[in-house]
Amino acid sequence: MKGKKTKRITSIGGQALMEGIMMRGPRKTTVGVRKYDGSIELEEIQPLNLTRKYKLFRLPLLRGVAGMIDSLVTGNKALMLSADKAMEGEEVPEEQMSKVDKWLDKHLGEKAVNVIMTIAIVIAVVFCVAVFFVVPSWLFDLLKKPLPFLESHMIWRSAFEGILRIILFLVYMALVTLNKDIKRVFQYHGAEHKTIFCYEHGLELTVENVRVQRRFHPRCGTSFIVLMLLVGILIGLFIPVTNPWLRGSIKVLLLPVTMGIGYELIRVCGRHDNAVTRVIAAPGMWMQRLTTKEPEDDMIEVAIAAMKDVIPENGEDIIG
Repeated sequence: MKGKKTKRITSIGGQALMEGIMMRGPRKTTVGVRKYDGSIELEEIQPLNLTRKYKLFRLPLLRGVAGMIDSLVTGNKALMLSADKAMEGEEVPEEQMSKVDKWLDKHLGEKAVNVIMTIAIVIAVVFCVAVFFVVPSWLFDLLKKPLPFLESHMIWRSAFEGILRIILFLVYMALVTLNKDIKRVFQYHGAEHKTIFCYEHGLELTVENVRVQRRFHPRCGTSFIVLMLLVGILIGLFIPVTNPWLRGSIKVLLLPVTMGIGYELIRVCGRHDNAVTRVIAAPGMWMQRLTTKEPEDDMIEVAIAAMKDVIPENGEDIIG
């Protein structure tokens, strides 16, 4: 038991994976996976820890960039590990394998999943850059022809681009939720949040205690993305370029600034609970209705196992 509800956890977080969860503590990062045979396997992985290795990345704004890089690299490593562990023991009959599956199995063997996931991630990044940074600017140029008054001030362009990006993100998240596998990831996401809340509230980590917790957390990565989208609207006001490709490229180059500001905002929201922080966190908390789902008890068990493995005995993750 951790005591009073006023205590805050500052350095424990998590990430939902395919059939598992990655929990990060102040000294340890553990991936918990529900294997094909029903057992839970825990494995420690090593994050980049840029803020610990380099003092420069501890500075405001820069620590947000370091955190994002660390999350992407460590999250990708955890995702591949969870995919491998979850599929251990599962054998697909050769007659049920497609020609592509057979070729991958013959030439890549156990590395096939990692290769496929890496390719998928690269394609997803390229696609997101094109859709979220170039398309909105291009559509605005089409719209301003019949509505020339839109060109009178950069605020119209930046607002249009930002709102369209948010709409595209909403539509994308709503569509991917229809996929059964993605829905399970979102359920693990809910289990992660509920387990962290249970620990923050000083309750014993049991399925019963975790189940009744809220699934929306102010320090969630979803909230971070939403804040980045909103901050991007403000940054867009100061980019005078109108060419869609050039404007999109500049916004990509300015992503570290967007990340840094978004990180500082979510950091404040995670440490303070007042009217201002609740307003800042509100859009991200609402978005979590799409990215977190109510978990099943076996998912909560995985989250609890991973959480227990990263809790420091000296209580260094607690303040207040």
